[in-house]
Amino acid sequence: MSDPVIKGWCPGALRPMMSGDGLVVRVRPRGGRLTPAQAKGIAELSARHGNGLIDLSARANVQLRGVTKAAHGPLIEGLSALGLIDETTEAESRRNITVTPYWQDGDGVQEVVRSLTEALGHPGAPRTPGKFGYAVDCGAEPVLSETSADIRIERGPGGVLLVRPDGMGSGADATEETAARLALTLAEWFLETGGAPEGRGRMAAHLARGARLPELFTEIPALPRSSALAPAPGLLPLGFLVGFEFGQMAAETLSILAENGALRITPWRMILIEGATQAPAIPGLITDPADPMLRVTACTGAPGCPQALIETRPLARALCASLAPADRLHVSGCAKGCAHPAPSALTLVGRAGGAIDLIRNGTAADTPSRTGLSPATLTATPALLTETEDAP
Repeated sequence: MSDPVIKGWCPGALRPMMSGDGLVVRVRPRGGRLTPAQAKGIAELSARHGNGLIDLSARANVQLRGVTKAAHGPLIEGLSALGLIDETTEAESRRNITVTPYWQDGDGVQEVVRSLTEALGHPGAPRTPGKFGYAVDCGAEPVLSETSADIRIERGPGGVLLVRPDGMGSGADATEETAARLALTLAEWFLETGGAPEGRGRMAAHLARGARLPELFTEIPALPRSSALAPAPGLLPLGFLVGFEFGQMAAETLSILAENGALRITPWRMILIEGATQAPAIPGLITDPADPMLRVTACTGAPGCPQALIETRPLARALCASLAPADRLHVSGCAKGCAHPAPSALTLVGRAGGAIDLIRNGTAADTPSRTGLSPATLTATPALLTETEDAP
């Protein structure tokens, strides 16, 4: 069995990616927010040009599934009319910005996002790799520490704005007016110092190899990571946060959510309904913070993904109730681990012939502690997840 194909880029709207159920078209909401009209429009387009299934990505994007090649053009026309399409594929690829969903008017977040979006849309912007991204996390406290990003715009000591390279505990002093320019300066340094050989690369890995930052980005210490609890569904000061099984919903669900207010798309595969005081009564919506499905991630799996070697979601669904309260489970159809690239307490990985490996406290690419398991064995004996056994 050959290794899974690493494409080195993520789908977009203008550059979709073929999957087992058709094209995956990724929409990147501007500022991390959809107006009610935009959300309703996306739902209608998903039902008309796709298979009616919508995914939320780990970078706070919205993915329409099951789009045919013939339907892609009309879909883009519809998304463009909603103000959701970039001028070029290159501009779309560079506009890889994750925004704290807890921003408030006057805290500078949306101003920084707009400035950064404009700078990245310029033809002369750094041509960073497809997975290279930015986190605008300069609200009252950082909440995107576990979200993938290469350049982070946060608050430092005393509330000072900070542009920080991922993988370093320091950054450059910035203002709302200079943050975008400093972020692009850092991206240019990354490229000029060999951070993306063959067009691929990430900031933290580049720094780990010994790349030396300009002194400008080592002057201001970053604040410690937030000790806040992991995001969970429920009532928040800004609205009501709702979750979805595996971060997927039907188009009709998105349309109904839009009737309750503007929607902030989060990197936790949840949606914050602005101003809502309760969750709408929609089947399949996760509103209980104790729901064990919130501690399970699973990629699309077979047959939806052509690289997946097992069906992932039925297995994840069957095992979720057996998890210890502190454990998280990731079920990956192959060793790429697309749905959850970070380490997890328990990771199950599909192998050739439908076999499954178990990895503890690692990623889908790490060395397994158990091999040769099967869905039937795991479902019948979920205790295998916590029993220890050295890999042969």
